[in-house]
Amino acid sequence: MKTPYFLIDEGALLKNLQCLQRVALAADCKILLAQKAYSVYQTYPLLREYLAGSTASGLYEARLGKEYFGGEVHVFSPAYRREDVQKLVKICDHILFNTPEQVKRFAPLCKRAGVSIGLRVNPECSTQQGHEIYDPCAFGSRLGTTLANFDPSILPLLDGLHFHTLCEQNSDDLETTVRAFREKFGKFMRGMRWLNLGGGHHITREDYDRERLIGIVRSLREEYGTQVYLEPGEAVVLNAGTLHTRVLETMRNGIDIAILDTSAACHMPDVIEMPYRPPLFGSGNAGEKPYTYRLGGPTCLAGDVIGDYSFDAPLHAGDELVFGDMALYTMVKTNTFNGMPLPAILLKKTDGSVQTIKRFSYRDFKSRL
Repeated sequence: MKTPYFLIDEGALLKNLQCLQRVALAADCKILLAQKAYSVYQTYPLLREYLAGSTASGLYEARLGKEYFGGEVHVFSPAYRREDVQKLVKICDHILFNTPEQVKRFAPLCKRAGVSIGLRVNPECSTQQGHEIYDPCAFGSRLGTTLANFDPSILPLLDGLHFHTLCEQNSDDLETTVRAFREKFGKFMRGMRWLNLGGGHHITREDYDRERLIGIVRSLREEYGTQVYLEPGEAVVLNAGTLHTRVLETMRNGIDIAILDTSAACHMPDVIEMPYRPPLFGSGNAGEKPYTYRLGGPTCLAGDVIGDYSFDAPLHAGDELVFGDMALYTMVKTNTFNGMPLPAILLKKTDGSVQTIKRFSYRDFKSRL
């Protein structure tokens, strides 16, 4: 198979979905797919058997969810254009606003269309460790209305409240956040129809405390008498995809270097943005195995580096390497900087067969310009 390419594992997807469905049933809540993490709509027929719908960050994602996922469609954006809201009310079941002013501005449009209205709040309770770029509760955050900026006059317009403060975290951090939410915003929940706990819940991770999550959700349902929503993205596709690449060339400049036909900047930009070191099958940390290489992409960006990995044997041109956990925040973020070709997207079915979902060409690069 010509590299690079993404391979989605339907069996791993199914395992995650079954786990999420068990949680939803036990907690008596609804779980939605956050499309910002994963939008391979060709797999939506499987996902919608287990999830209640999808969430979007704007018009295009909302439309994709409506057309291919079905179920409920929710959308949140820090700010909306009127022309987008005019289209969204025809697509979405819930529209979540970021400020009281946006609620006042667009509530008439939503009410006429029968769309449920929500406000994102900021509990000002940071549980992040060293990743401020992913912390909606960081100082100066533009995401969510703080208690000081909450306008009680909009309460008759609201059907629910929403908060999203987590990123790849366990349920103990959710418990901490819920405590802060109760203290600051619990008094506004009377008469609300729903409460949305956002995403960032690593529910399908092996060490995730699902029983604690179930207890938190059931407690909120009992206290407020509302429907509760969770909208994970990563948890839906955790460890359900790989990125296959080959070594193009090796060289040395103080350290052994291997140049791959995949790019951190173009094909897995979170490696640079977050940053993080993706898992690589058959490798170890630098110095752990006899041969250590710095793996980099073929673009002109000096910082297009995936990381330092060690191997049992020297790398040679043509060797295939397989990165793990590559279904999330990759295909939705790929770009064609330097005219880099986009990796093909393949699906490994539960019967072992492999289906090509999408191949890309020069035309895809050209059409973006």
